[in-house]
Amino acid sequence: MEKKRTIRYLGPRETEVISRLSHEHITLVTSAQFSMLFKFSEGVKKQVLHRLKKKGIFRPIKRGIYLYSPLDAGPYGSQINEWRIPAVLYPQKNYYVGYSVMYNYYGFTEQIFQTMHLLNTTHHAQREIGGVVFKSVKISSTRLYGIQTLRIHEADVQVSDLEKTLVDLLYFPNPVGGIRAAFAIFTKQASQQKVDLRKLVHYAMQFPNSRVQKQIGFLLESIGVSAKELRPLKRSIQNTALTTLVSGESRKGEINKTWGLILNVA
Repeated sequence: MEKKRTIRYLGPRETEVISRLSHEHITLVTSAQFSMLFKFSEGVKKQVLHRLKKKGIFRPIKRGIYLYSPLDAGPYGSQINEWRIPAVLYPQKNYYVGYSVMYNYYGFTEQIFQTMHLLNTTHHAQREIGGVVFKSVKISSTRLYGIQTLRIHEADVQVSDLEKTLVDLLYFPNPVGGIRAAFAIFTKQASQQKVDLRKLVHYAMQFPNSRVQKQIGFLLESIGVSAKELRPLKRSIQNTALTTLVSGESRKGEINKTWGLILNVA
């Protein structure tokens, strides 16, 4: 939960900062930008920044970058355009927005999520900024593909494309209610013309998890995708161990030799 702001008094310099940032509709401000806008000495600058942070008017996002929350935003500060944050946290572009919010974006679910997953090659972390939880999930660089840059709410952001989001859905199905719900969503989406099946198969071959690869092959075959189209994916899972269709459940069930799966579903 966001910390409640306590604002008893504003000095003249703080008032100057608030007035200008509000007038120019600035919500994210860097230390360098602050120095350009306000010709304070370095000592005064540090003092003003400290006071604004203490009063909750400036909230640090990372070193040298702040979220400005104007006075009229109420006791808990303002909400933020969450799509602007990923590029600030990962200026080297070693990330993409994936999982839950993209499930909603592509219409897999109507549920609105308050957590934005940032899949990246650097670190695991979680923090709340402007009422939104940003969960950084460290992944192998081998999973950093299937990315496109979209402009969403006036922000350029790297996100998983439709086909990569379908692959991720089977790897992380919890937001949609579990793997069985994910299977239903996957088959429904993959049956539609908007999905590039060749790209989907190619992405599945790249994904470093053989169970997900096999699930995708099995599900695509079940909706009538031809053996010829699935042949490259089938070759990629050769010499892998027999696995269950649903992880963490009984290993009893019919064996699908084509995909090396135990069909442990009712």
